[in-house]
Amino acid sequence: MSTKEMLKGGEFLIKETPAADIFIPEEFTEEQRMMAQSCRDFTETRIIPQINQLEKHDRALLTQLLKEAGELGLLAIALPEEYGGFGQNFVTSMLTTEEMGKGFSFAVSFAAHTGIGTLPILYYGTEEQKQKYLPKLGSGEFIGAYCLTEPDAGSDANAGKSRATLSADGKYYILNGVKIWITNGGVADLLIVFARIDDDKNLSAFIVEANSHGVTIGPDEEKMGIKGSSTTQVYFEDVKVPVENLLGERNGGFKIALNILNLGRIKLSGATVGAAKGVMKHATAYASERKQFGKPIASFGAIQHKLAEMAIRTYASEALTYRVSQNIEDVKIALTASGMDKGAAAVEAMRQYAIEASIAKVYGSEVLNYVVDEGVQIYGGMGYSSETPVEKAFRDSRINRIFEGTNEINRMVVVGELLKRAMKGEIDLLGPAMAVAKELMAIPDFGSVSTDYFDQKHKMLGQFKKAILMVAGASVQHFADRFADEQEIMINLADMAMITYAAESMLLRIEKQADNLEESKMSLLKDAADVYFYDACSLINKCGLDAVNTFATGDERNAMLMGLKRFTKPEQVNPVAARRRIAQVMLNKEGYPF
Repeated sequence: MSTKEMLKGGEFLIKETPAADIFIPEEFTEEQRMMAQSCRDFTETRIIPQINQLEKHDRALLTQLLKEAGELGLLAIALPEEYGGFGQNFVTSMLTTEEMGKGFSFAVSFAAHTGIGTLPILYYGTEEQKQKYLPKLGSGEFIGAYCLTEPDAGSDANAGKSRATLSADGKYYILNGVKIWITNGGVADLLIVFARIDDDKNLSAFIVEANSHGVTIGPDEEKMGIKGSSTTQVYFEDVKVPVENLLGERNGGFKIALNILNLGRIKLSGATVGAAKGVMKHATAYASERKQFGKPIASFGAIQHKLAEMAIRTYASEALTYRVSQNIEDVKIALTASGMDKGAAAVEAMRQYAIEASIAKVYGSEVLNYVVDEGVQIYGGMGYSSETPVEKAFRDSRINRIFEGTNEINRMVVVGELLKRAMKGEIDLLGPAMAVAKELMAIPDFGSVSTDYFDQKHKMLGQFKKAILMVAGASVQHFADRFADEQEIMINLADMAMITYAAESMLLRIEKQADNLEESKMSLLKDAADVYFYDACSLINKCGLDAVNTFATGDERNAMLMGLKRFTKPEQVNPVAARRRIAQVMLNKEGYPF
C-alpha cells in the first residue's frame, strides 16, 4: 500500500476505506500462526495450571515464568535481530499479545515487560543503551517495569513530584520520589522512571537498575483482580543514576510517556480480544453441560442471546484492532523507507493513529467487560465461586477500563485529537461538516436503493458519519472556546465515533472475504453485521440526541433531530433469529464462532 492510499489517523470519519486496503486476521501467515501457537501452548501448559499459586503473590514463580517465556523467545518477538530478537512486525506482536491475553493476570506482567518496560529503550534509547539492555530484556535475564504514576499524578502524569538533580561532579542524577501502581515492581530488574530535573517544565525519563542503592520496593498491593501480577510502590532515595542513563532528551519524558501510552492502549486491545475468546470457550462449554428444567441452559433463548452478543462484539473488536495495527505498521514502513530512524518511525506511526488506539482501548476493554459479566451470569451461582475461570476473568477485567488512561480520558483524546488535527489542517472536518449542515436544509434525496448487501451497509456507515459530523459541527460552533469543558458532549461524540469505527472495521473485514467463503460462513458473518448495525442505529441516535438536547433549541434542534432520525434509520432485521444462529455455531464449536 503506498502512502497516498493510506488514510491518516481520524480520516475514517470523512473518507471511505476500500476493503482491499485493510488487514484482517484471516490473512495471518503460517509463521505468524506458529508463533501464536507457541504462546497458546505456553499459556495452557505453564500459566493456567499455576494461576492460583501466582495469585498468592508468588514473586519467585512469576519471575520463573517470565524467564521461561524469555527462553522460548516470547519476550523478544518484536525486538530487532541485532538485539537478540526475532524482528517481527507490529501485527505479529499484536497476535502474540492476543494469545497471552488468555493467561489472566500473567498477561499483564507479560504486556508490561514487552511493551512499556522494553520499548521506551528501543524507541528512545541511545545505541549504547540498546546494546546494554535490550538483549537482557528480550532473553528474560532482566524483567522490566515502567514507573510513571504517583500519588498526586495519575491521569495528569506531568504533575509528578519526583525530582532529579545533577551531581556536583556531573556524573550522576540524584533521584528522589515515590511511584505507585507499578506493574512488575516486585520482580523488576530494570525500571523506566519519570522525574523532573530541577524546575524543568516537563518530565525526563531515566533507565534505573532496580538493585541500585536507594531503590526500595514495597510489598505487593492487595488488588481486586490481576492478583498474579506484582503491583508495588517503588521508592527512590538519593539514587545515583549515571548521566548516560538519561532516556531520550532532557524535558522529553512527558512526550515519551504519551507516545508509549498510545502503544499500551492498542496492545491492551489485543489482550482483551484474547481474554474474551477464552471466556467464551468456558461459557459455551458450561452452558452445554449445565441442565435446568430438564435440558441444557444453552437451549434457552436468553442464554443464546448472551453468547451471540459476546461473539459479535468481540468480532468487531478484533477487526478494528488488527485494522489499526496494520495501519501503524504500514506508516512505520513508509517512514523508514523515507530515511527516518526505525524507532522514530515507530513512534510517529503510533502518534498518527492515536485516535484509533484510544478507540481500540476503550472498545476492547468495554467488550471484555461485557463478556466477563455475562460469562459469570451464564455460570449463575457457580460464577461467583473462585473455583471457576469466569470469576477470575471478571475480577481481572475491571482494571482495563482504568489503566493506560481511563476510558473517560481516552474518549476525550478521541474527540480532542480530531479537533486539534482539524484546526491544524491535517484533517478536513470543516468541509464535510458544512456539507451535512447544508444537506439538512435541503429536500432529502432518497435516490435509487441498491440491493447489494455491502452497498446498503456502506450507505448506513455514511449516514452514521453524517450524524457525527452534524453534532460535532453544531456543538463546536455553539460552545466555541468553551467546547473542551463540555465533557458529556465529547463522550457522546466519542461513543458515536467508536461505534462507527467498529461497524466499519467489521464490515470491511467481511467484505474482504466475500469472494472466498462458502455461503454458510458468509451468512453467519452477515448475521453478525446485521445485528451490530441494527443496534448501532439506536445507540448512535441516543448519543446524538443527548448531545443535541444539551445546546440546541427551536428550529435548529428540530432540524438536527430530524437529521438524526434520517441518519440512524435501521434496516428490517430479525435480531433474535440472527443471534440464535450465531449461538448455535458457538455451541457446536465450543467457543468463538468466527
